[in-house]
Amino acid sequence: MGRQRPGTPTLEEVAALAGVGRGTVSRVVNNAAGVRDSTRRTVQRAIAELGYVPNLAARSLAGHRADAVALVMTETDWRLFGEPFFTEIVHSVGDALTDTPVQLLLTLVRSDTERQRFVEYARGGRVDGVLLMSVHAEDPLPDMLAKAGLPTVMLGRRSGDESVTYVDADNAGGARDAVTHLLKGGRDTIGVIGGPPDMYVAQCRLRGYREALEPAGVEFRSSLVVEGDFSEESGHRAMRDLLARHPELDAVFAASDSMAAGALNALRAAGRRVPEDVAVIGFDDFQPARPTDPPLTTVRQPLEAIGRTMVRLLLEEMEESPAAWRHVILPTELVLRDTA
Repeated sequence: MGRQRPGTPTLEEVAALAGVGRGTVSRVVNNAAGVRDSTRRTVQRAIAELGYVPNLAARSLAGHRADAVALVMTETDWRLFGEPFFTEIVHSVGDALTDTPVQLLLTLVRSDTERQRFVEYARGGRVDGVLLMSVHAEDPLPDMLAKAGLPTVMLGRRSGDESVTYVDADNAGGARDAVTHLLKGGRDTIGVIGGPPDMYVAQCRLRGYREALEPAGVEFRSSLVVEGDFSEESGHRAMRDLLARHPELDAVFAASDSMAAGALNALRAAGRRVPEDVAVIGFDDFQPARPTDPPLTTVRQPLEAIGRTMVRLLLEEMEESPAAWRHVILPTELVLRDTA
């Protein structure tokens, strides 16, 4: 699905504002000779005023392509970069770029100053496109990049009304499948260890939990929901909180495998058997899901397909700017192991 892109300044508009011909603007953009210094400065002022960004496909034909894309991570907490999610994303995107001449640059953007600095860096022709991950609800960076005319693809989305090209997993559907499996297994007091509430991925996984409860006739109770930050430490802390609130708890759905691993450690410390006393299901199926004891039942994200699709969409946008944003949601799979 897609939606119409907002208008971006054209070369003709720059020429009109500067009072010169289209060819003169093109020579300035390509740093070619034959333009008076005063005219060049006038054109550069018009470019800055309008926020004009040269068409990347045309720059490629002219030999001015950077042959590089940036993978931008926007988390402010350094600890989270040690989580498996980030490693897996870098691997999947890197693998998807292996057979291309494009280099992958990793960049951290954590503040308004860094956002502005990165946009100026990218507008300067140092990268041909941007991949964004871990973007929170109010982050303006995707809109800043779109306004600058830079090809951009997001992993996930900021809301259900996202206006930038993205690739996502069916987070609500995956969570719904997980909780439905727990309910069919006879569990009726199911806690949730959710992600940050300002991230749409966390909202979707919580929505899937609620959608599974309703047809089973199980009432939603907010006291069974504890927020985490997708880290193992937060999962351990949230599991202890849930046990304190609801000693009768017989299952938990964690919105990431790392948080599920933390929950397993907390259950073991509390003397609870898994799955006999408390069943546990995670979400992701990244590497840490496999060595947990017992092996973790989880919702598998198609991470390789997500990385490959993000790269494909970005390369296509770098070659020709499509008329609409593109939105891709890929299916998840419930992987049954020993914890549920």
